Amino acid sequence: MASLPQALYTVEQARALDRIAIQDFGIPEIVLMERAGRAAFAHLHTRWPQAERIVVVCGPGNNGGDGYIVACAALEAGYRVAVVTLSPPTGASSKTALAALDPAVVMPAESFDAMLVGADVIVDAVFGIGLKREIAGRWQHYVDAINAAGVPIVAIDIPSGLDSDSGAVHGVAVRATLTVTFIGLKLGLLTGAGREHVGEVACADLGLPESVYEQVDVAAKRITTSHVQTNRPMRSRAAHKGRSGHVVIIGGNHSMLGAARMAGEAAYRSGAGLVTVATRPEHAALLSAARPELMSKAAQDASDLDDILERATVVAIGPGLGRDDWAQQLWRRALERGGPMVVDADALNALAQGPFQRDDWVLTPHPGEAARLLSSTPAAVQSDRLAALEALLRRYGGVGILKGSGTLIGSADDMPALCDRGNPGMASGGMGDVLTGVIAGLIAQGLQLRIAAELGVWLHASAADIAARNGGEMGMMAMDLLLPIRALINNPNLT
Repeated sequence: MASLPQALYTVEQARALDRIAIQDFGIPEIVLMERAGRAAFAHLHTRWPQAERIVVVCGPGNNGGDGYIVACAALEAGYRVAVVTLSPPTGASSKTALAALDPAVVMPAESFDAMLVGADVIVDAVFGIGLKREIAGRWQHYVDAINAAGVPIVAIDIPSGLDSDSGAVHGVAVRATLTVTFIGLKLGLLTGAGREHVGEVACADLGLPESVYEQVDVAAKRITTSHVQTNRPMRSRAAHKGRSGHVVIIGGNHSMLGAARMAGEAAYRSGAGLVTVATRPEHAALLSAARPELMSKAAQDASDLDDILERATVVAIGPGLGRDDWAQQLWRRALERGGPMVVDADALNALAQGPFQRDDWVLTPHPGEAARLLSSTPAAVQSDRLAALEALLRRYGGVGILKGSGTLIGSADDMPALCDRGNPGMASGGMGDVLTGVIAGLIAQGLQLRIAAELGVWLHASAADIAARNGGEMGMMAMDLLLPIRALINNPNLT
């Protein structure tokens, strides 16, 4: 997805772009439809040049009109084409596009199942970006049959059934191999369930003037390699460890020392100068023996934190913290200290029990933790991830990171950011602990909290992609990310 634009739009914003292009710049709707359909066909032809038979499945709206243009372009290029009209077109432009087709290739809805047989590529032009209702009945059958056909699927603008704003699925949704979206990149393509349904994503601007985009706000921004390259910490030739900050990790309760250790190592691998892990007294010697670069602090109770909290540049609390009295004491003492914090895991659960706001912390919940912080459910969080992030920020302040596929980062002073890196191999224990350490390490080196959060999420996810390329997604462990993180902080272009 390296060539995708940075700006992400909601349905309302995308429609505003379309409306401005038509009304203010005099570009007829049928012209935009023509450009969209031909752009989609160009991507199809490039991806599957050996395909012979294309089946285009069209719904009643402008998405179906785009599909009719795809069919026209495919016929002109010599493909065998079948167009299934599931419902008659409703708009003038879609009717014009259908009228331009050879009637011999246009089939009624009753022919749908038969037409899919023998297809080399299916074009999904059923529902567009405006869908907000559950797909059921015969429409569910159409989506299920497209998915079951066993051939590549090209989705027009968005896979049918996927919510363009939230990435939620309206009952069922097409699982595309390639999604060609138009004018602006839609937020829902890259977060929530979106990444599971879109396949590869391409974006065609349809030749809109830049001045069109200047008139419409952006919903979020995609974190790019150039953003990381520009904002990553740099080392002076005269650098020493004291100039790169001191990270204090608080955690590692009974049976969970590994979580605190992983966070500490990740802080080092992202460039921190010094890292101390405050943990159970019986764990301190074990930690020093396993990773001698990590300083350890035996914390019998909260009073044992005083000296290291005074020296800390940033405190990260939560990895392996637990929920017992020891954990609660350390949590309360950490909160008394002023200065930046990264809050994860059981520290988030402690926060959910007594909510309050701070401007100087980074909260890193996954959907389950976010649900507890919001007195909600994971399903509700996932149904509208951007709204959930905004609710977290209103309630708790600071910088919020809503982890998951298409991780979102937000703060009160800037638009949300989205990371489209990462892969399913990250679904294993310890990944969140590593992310906490990376972000803390970046803050220790002087990055603003919001920048550290964005860069930390990108480095973490991109390291997982490198690990997947080198050994596959299955069996990936959190520690596999540490050396790629080190490589990427030095050269983000390795991705």
